[in-house]
Amino acid sequence: MIMNPRVSMSAYQRMSANVVPAEMKIRLSGVIRESIVDGPGVRYVIFVQGCPHRCPGCHNPESHDPMGGFLSSTTRIWDNLMKNPMLRGITFSGGEPFCQAAPLAEIGRCARERGLDIMTYSGYTYEQLLAMAEEDRGVHDLLAVTNYLVDGPFIEAERDLSLRFRGSRNQRIYDVTCYPNSKNAKTIEF
Repeated sequence: MIMNPRVSMSAYQRMSANVVPAEMKIRLSGVIRESIVDGPGVRYVIFVQGCPHRCPGCHNPESHDPMGGFLSSTTRIWDNLMKNPMLRGITFSGGEPFCQAAPLAEIGRCARERGLDIMTYSGYTYEQLLAMAEEDRGVHDLLAVTNYLVDGPFIEAERDLSLRFRGSRNQRIYDVTCYPNSKNAKTIEF
């Protein structure tokens, strides 16, 4: 393998690991193969289709309809994102990621095993997600692979363009790497 001097050895190790997700269907609104505005570092961003929150002023209103977008699979997404050794992590956005928690958790599990971090956006609050995780294994699993959670609905009256990685002041960023061993996640700033 010819090594790019700008790519860390751990990135090459991630690319050569034998980790692949189980094949699962997922409905997407779209993807961004490289982003620096959807979380820390260079990220692969997955926008899922379908959102029950339908926040006024949402910057992705085309993602609200659960039957819109297009069908894809966890393995197709994985193959595409593994082509980029420069990625620091993956961002799950939407739509509402926790409406398709199981396939995202599968992608997240593999990404974490390869050393990538996971940032997940949700219109649900952390407290609501903890309650949902008691009943829904997919929600539990997605929380368990998430490093950073941006929670809460977008509220147009609290819109603030000066905030990093979120759109309104009510939204919080949590470091949820403690979950499921502890539910005492801490809010953080980047």
